[in-house]
Amino acid sequence: MKHLLFIIFLFIANTVSAQKATRVLIIGLDGFSTEGFKTAKHPNLDKMIADGVLSLTTRPVMPSVTLPNWTSHMTGSGPEEHGITANDWTLQKHTLTSIETDQDGYYPSIFKVLKDNMSNIKTAYYYNWKELINPINKKYLDEINFEEKDEYSVNYAKAHDFLLKNKKNPTLVFLYSVHTDHAGHGYGWMSPPYIKAIEDADVAIGALLDKLKADDLYKDTHFLLITDHGGINKGHGGVTMNEMQVPWAITGPKIKTKGLITEFNSNKNTALVLAKIFGVKEIPASWTGKIPDSIFK
Repeated sequence: MKHLLFIIFLFIANTVSAQKATRVLIIGLDGFSTEGFKTAKHPNLDKMIADGVLSLTTRPVMPSVTLPNWTSHMTGSGPEEHGITANDWTLQKHTLTSIETDQDGYYPSIFKVLKDNMSNIKTAYYYNWKELINPINKKYLDEINFEEKDEYSVNYAKAHDFLLKNKKNPTLVFLYSVHTDHAGHGYGWMSPPYIKAIEDADVAIGALLDKLKADDLYKDTHFLLITDHGGINKGHGGVTMNEMQVPWAITGPKIKTKGLITEFNSNKNTALVLAKIFGVKEIPASWTGKIPDSIFK
């Protein structure tokens, strides 16, 4: 009898430990087009994605601009629901009213959903474009850091440290950089400096992944590669396929090893995928995204 109780205790302890170890690192590269993905060399991303799922036909929401799309990633909805239709949106000044808000006036994000349902989850948000965080209620974030002048090395280091410090807790880290988008605006999408910006990001991503492997944090972590839109010439915001087709990739313990998929996917599906990874079923009724059928085991 004692032996049986001991086995049951170990099973429960291991289950709790596994739940606490659930981690997701979101790697966000602004303006990363499917064309750019196909042209640039990114061996570190390739190694990461090889164990999971890659879509090169994911659609941004419209308009194909930055703030509406990153908000859609984090809120499971389109601009028609969350109300962010342009980059100059603020809580105090906007045109379209959100169809649902929390008590502070923000549309519900994945950070709120996780905090409301998981008492021990830790969340972090690292960014280098100052307007990016405007639609997100900061009270649901445990750590926030803004890095100026398109720099991102400090944020990458902070993301590693946060994951390591909270390795016994479920953790969601959003790690974003705008330098790829700014290279497109400055020199043109698909220009050599734009391609170099992607390849520079891959080097930084590789160094971060190596550090996570050294700390024995890699194999139990889900990694999600996302972006907001592509571009054409030196701009975006239109409906060309150059702007409206982007990479989206995910890998981790709960994800199938399928490689390239062609199933329809949208930026507004991301938050629902994140909720499923963490086992959270109570999501806002206003969210309109869906979980792609082909990615989970």
